[in-house]
Amino acid sequence: IGVPLLNGFLHAFIISYTKERGNAHSSPTYSLWSLKWESPARNRMKERRFWLRTVILAIMLAAIGYTIYSNVFVDKKAIQVGDSAPDFVLTDLNGNKIQLSDYRGKGVFLNFWGTWCKPCEKEMPYINRQYDVYKNEGVEVIAVNVGEAKVTVQTFVDRFQLTFPVVIDQQDQVMNAYNIGPLPATFLIDKEGKIVDIITGAMTEEDVKKYMERIKP
Repeated sequence: IGVPLLNGFLHAFIISYTKERGNAHSSPTYSLWSLKWESPARNRMKERRFWLRTVILAIMLAAIGYTIYSNVFVDKKAIQVGDSAPDFVLTDLNGNKIQLSDYRGKGVFLNFWGTWCKPCEKEMPYINRQYDVYKNEGVEVIAVNVGEAKVTVQTFVDRFQLTFPVVIDQQDQVMNAYNIGPLPATFLIDKEGKIVDIITGAMTEEDVKKYMERIKP
C-alpha cells in the first residue's frame, strides 16, 4: 500500500476518532451523567470500540512506517550490465503468455514504454521496422507497457501497426525487477540471457539498428 493511500485512511480515521472522543468528553456535565445513567453494557461497548480503534490506529501507523522504511532506507539491487536478466511471465494482447527465458538462444530487445511517453511514441516505428529485418536473424522484441489499460495499449498498437509482442505489466512487478525509472528504457539481452547494455532515453532508428546488431546471436 502506498504512503499517500495510507495517509488518507489515517487522516479520515483520526478525524472520526477525534470527533467521537470530543463529543463524548466535551463537557463535565456529560461525563457525570454518563457515569450515573449509562448502563454497564453500554459502557463496555464504548470501551471495546475505543480499544478496537486504538489497535487499528496502531496497525495503520506501523504500515505507514514500514512503507516509508522500505521505500527510503532499503537499498534495491540495481540491475547492471553483465547480470542475468530477471525472468518474467506476462500476457500479450492476444492472451498469450510471454516468458523471457523462452527466448534463450536469441537476442532480446526488451523495451519499457507508455502510450503517453512522446519519445516512446517516436521510437516505436523505428523498432518495428528494424524488428522486421532482425527477427529473421535471431533477434526478438518484447515491449513492456507500464500498466496502462488494455484498450489504450491496443489502440496504440493498431495505430502504429506493431508486429512484435506487446505485454502489459499491470502489477509493476517487471518494472520493479528491472528498477525502471524514466521512460523509455531498453535492455539488450544476449542469447545467454545476460544484459549487454541498458539504454535510457529516446533512440534514433540508427541506434535501434546498431543495438539489434549487437545482440544478434
